[in-house]
Amino acid sequence: MPTAERYLRSGKVRDLFELPDGRLLLVASDRISAFDVVLPTEIPDKGRVLTGLSRFWFDETAAIVPNHLLATDPGPDPDLRGRVMICRPTEVIPIEAVVRGYLAGSGWAAYRATGAVCGIALPEGLRESDRLPAPIFTPATKADLGEHDENIDFDTMAASVGGEIAARIRELALRLYTHAAAATERAGILLADTKFEFGVDRATGELLLIDEALTPDSSRFWDAATYRPGGAQASYDKQFVRDWLLAQPWDRTAPGPALPEDVVAGTRDRYVQAFETITGASFDRYLAEDVIAR
Repeated sequence: MPTAERYLRSGKVRDLFELPDGRLLLVASDRISAFDVVLPTEIPDKGRVLTGLSRFWFDETAAIVPNHLLATDPGPDPDLRGRVMICRPTEVIPIEAVVRGYLAGSGWAAYRATGAVCGIALPEGLRESDRLPAPIFTPATKADLGEHDENIDFDTMAASVGGEIAARIRELALRLYTHAAAATERAGILLADTKFEFGVDRATGELLLIDEALTPDSSRFWDAATYRPGGAQASYDKQFVRDWLLAQPWDRTAPGPALPEDVVAGTRDRYVQAFETITGASFDRYLAEDVIAR
């Protein structure tokens, strides 16, 4: 891996560098955020789960939309094994491309209040966690660190980024969700919802899938075997952390409470199980060899 020449910035999870040849280096940390706050406690190997799953899905979905991933060589630093993505530089489109196949989270809250999600009217009488008649595209603003994403309707998105590119992102996000939801369901996991990010290649003008894809940080993964609509579901994502935080006397401002050991261990177990169930690969082998294989 080339030596990073210039540090650019850090997000909630990833640190971003520019390489001497202009490519970008993304390094996934073990930081975890909840309610848009980066918590003081890390989850061991979380960054490797996110990177490994993103690598898997970038390969799986390349026929639907090209992505920014070029290489994953960690170089001589063992701490970077399984955490690195070397990527094409893009102009990031400041929209979270959210797709929902089930009614949960902020979508459930909006439905209870208005009967709609991001301007999309839904049938009456739906329960929490119900499967929707068809997946819906429900974009959100892409907030800066420490700020909150805001759900918006498609017309607001189109006014912000342009109608043609908004329509293209909606089409691609729905295709990506449909493809991934079918794949995860075959593996025993329901993809309740997920968010994608897109950027435009600075050299070619090509629209690319960027950042991460279909990870426990960006998705709600539910256990298909225990799925029962009408309430919250057992999940393989950071809802486990959110649930613990909701029971604490915390005002959702930084730095947030430290996580106890059992919550850290339980979260890591859920992330690793998601990796292994979805990819069919051994996480221990990924840690040892930086390959996604059984």
